[in-house]
Amino acid sequence: MIGHGALVMLVAFAAGVGLLASLLGGLELVPGEIIGFDLFGPTDAWVRAHLGGILNAIMVIVVALALPAVGFGEAGARRIGFAIVATAWANTLFYWAALLSPNRALSFGDNRFGESNWIAVAGLAPALLFTVVVIVTFIAIARRAFARA
Repeated sequence: MIGHGALVMLVAFAAGVGLLASLLGGLELVPGEIIGFDLFGPTDAWVRAHLGGILNAIMVIVVALALPAVGFGEAGARRIGFAIVATAWANTLFYWAALLSPNRALSFGDNRFGESNWIAVAGLAPALLFTVVVIVTFIAIARRAFARA
């Protein structure tokens, strides 16, 4: 889990570079000289991809460290670990899909932000599924933690 958390964090760092380029309109490779280029996605979506990715990575790592203290058996810990890791990757996919889809991957169809496309559907479907999964997962973690207290 910690390895997946680290990889999700690296993707979030890449989104941070995208955020920088979005804000500057390019990248400054030599001090004082910005190499300008257009980058896909609005700046606010880059912010969400960067910060959301960092928070998802932290979630994975914190749960990985907390699982032994909560006392799940090996099978339970594996299920919890899978759910948390899959949620982080589903959310990462969603953030990047939001950068590439006119409707910000917020709905399967068109919405007030723009038209839908296959990228929106591919980003939204797993994010919605794992939203439910992670809620159930955190209920299980909370119940186990309070039962052990």
